[in-house]
Amino acid sequence: MKEIEVVQIKEVTLKDPIMIEGLPGVGHVGKLVADHLVEELKAEKIMEIYSSHFPPQVLVMSDGSVRLVKNEVYAYKSKKQDLLIIVGDHQSATNTGYYLIADLFVDIAEKYKVNRIYTLGGYGVGHIVDKQVVLGAVNNSKLVGEIKKYGVEFKENEPGGGIIGASGLVLGLAKRRGIDAVCLMGITSGYLVDPRSAQAVLKLLTKILDMDVDTKALEERAKEIENLVAKLKDAERTEIPKEMRKDEDLRYIG
Repeated sequence: MKEIEVVQIKEVTLKDPIMIEGLPGVGHVGKLVADHLVEELKAEKIMEIYSSHFPPQVLVMSDGSVRLVKNEVYAYKSKKQDLLIIVGDHQSATNTGYYLIADLFVDIAEKYKVNRIYTLGGYGVGHIVDKQVVLGAVNNSKLVGEIKKYGVEFKENEPGGGIIGASGLVLGLAKRRGIDAVCLMGITSGYLVDPRSAQAVLKLLTKILDMDVDTKALEERAKEIENLVAKLKDAERTEIPKEMRKDEDLRYIG
């Protein structure tokens, strides 16, 4: 296999599309949002991306057959706003692959004359999150004021250490080609898949795009996860003697 192989499934014509990238990451926040958009908007798959930089595995389907892991590009056309949505099974397993694949995403953005890119992800804080917050980062400082109006927070030196993976690299590589890009990061514990954080990101993204998208499926998943977390907390309270609980909050910090 080549380092990257692109399978063009269908050619489409889009008008001033917005690109949205949501690959697996912390809390699967970006992936949950992107997958949800593809499902709810009934977006059409136009491209598959395979790479020797993806993890060395195949996925087993329900019928027992297997397939290679991949990233996919979907297109959505509407009178209000055309979209290109990037989803996938994995991000790269190598540093070189991160750059090559992120650069490919920007190539695709140029091909379809994308006027802005939104990358989506989670920001792990290492403890259970009570208040949903979405942090932002941009590759053009002129965008900060615009994005703040929607409730996205910008904090000095946050995330600490920068943004690792496609969500950050796409911003940097797009800047070199003059394409404005924004990263939206939902605060999450980092321990579990976090549909509640994904809901917060989706809510702000759809507000920015002026789109209506049903969030019922994410709401149901969020309730399932919250019930699981509640059961885990109850189990911990039962198993740990009261005299040993010096600081209960510390029990949820890894």
